[in-house]
Amino acid sequence: IHALLLLTFSDMFECLQSVYIYSKKFFFHFLKSASPSQYMNYKYFFVLLFWQVEYFGQISIGNPPQNFTVLFDTGSSNLWVPSIYCFSKACVEHSRFHPSQSSTYTEVGTPFSIHYGTGSLRGIIGMDQVTVEGLTIVNQQFAESVTEPGNTFLDSEFDGILGLAYPSLAVDGVTPVFDNMMAQNLVDLPIFSVYMNRNPYSSVGGELIFGGYDEAYFSGNLNWIPVTKQGYWQILLDNIQVGGNVAFCAEGCQAIVDTGTSLITGPSEDIKQMQTLIGAQPMDGEYAVECNYLNVMPLVTFTINGNSYPLTPEAYTVNSDGMNLCTSGFQSLDIETADGPLWILGDVFIGQYYSVFDRGNNRVGLAPVVS
Repeated sequence: IHALLLLTFSDMFECLQSVYIYSKKFFFHFLKSASPSQYMNYKYFFVLLFWQVEYFGQISIGNPPQNFTVLFDTGSSNLWVPSIYCFSKACVEHSRFHPSQSSTYTEVGTPFSIHYGTGSLRGIIGMDQVTVEGLTIVNQQFAESVTEPGNTFLDSEFDGILGLAYPSLAVDGVTPVFDNMMAQNLVDLPIFSVYMNRNPYSSVGGELIFGGYDEAYFSGNLNWIPVTKQGYWQILLDNIQVGGNVAFCAEGCQAIVDTGTSLITGPSEDIKQMQTLIGAQPMDGEYAVECNYLNVMPLVTFTINGNSYPLTPEAYTVNSDGMNLCTSGFQSLDIETADGPLWILGDVFIGQYYSVFDRGNNRVGLAPVVS
């Protein structure tokens, strides 16, 4: 078992400054292409620039190692970092990979592109050794970005993204990092697990474990949920209750468990109704509530595979200004699939439920985190 500590913001002032610089809204989003033909639907990838909801960790690429901070994303499957040949401002402000300085690097040269709302992140595929918390994966293909559009990544705390979804989601058919970990016998079990710490005063944001899970982080037993489609970590929601009454997904609906999305997203009409039910009001394009009303707001409960996963108002809101404004953790996003609208259970949900991703049995395990 190999554990990797996840980091969050430790400086509230820096965090708020980043939010102000970026926009008047509380968060930004960008639109990402999910890749090969059967997965050409698009996925929004939310990153909040304030405490509690951005999680990232350290990896190295090459020999001698070049260090990068990456966002670990169960909603995508590629690893990419900026190239030294990228002169976009977003690249220059982050660590960049220098292939000529690695003795183990091999150029592959396949063009790479992921589409965003502001343009396309473009680059080429290279191959090198990648080290994650003492695990060294050899011959790992990854993307070196040479163009990063607009300001999407300019203020982000991470350099790149390491995808942990299924291979069918990978752009250019690249074998994902975790698949190579399994193939190279680097992990004891074909699973990884995620603990996210929502305590804003902790310097440790959580822990990502490859090859196992840590029972110290959760209470009770893991409840296992079958993966319904092997692309994203997609599961079936039985229903969603607000204040004890079924309000959404009465006949069941599809959802993905996604560490790369900060909030919980769902169809626009459902989320609009959700905001009304929890008492959130429109504010500068988003929804918020005064934090002193949290004690009268309802529980929101996700029923999954027959088990209830309640979220308290403190769990499904984010204290975004450090004072008395709590932003709703629910966000509209319309993703239509052959199986109907798709919900995303992002970090707001994962922060309350320890999550185990089991590739060997194609299932997700959930259990309440230890307070």
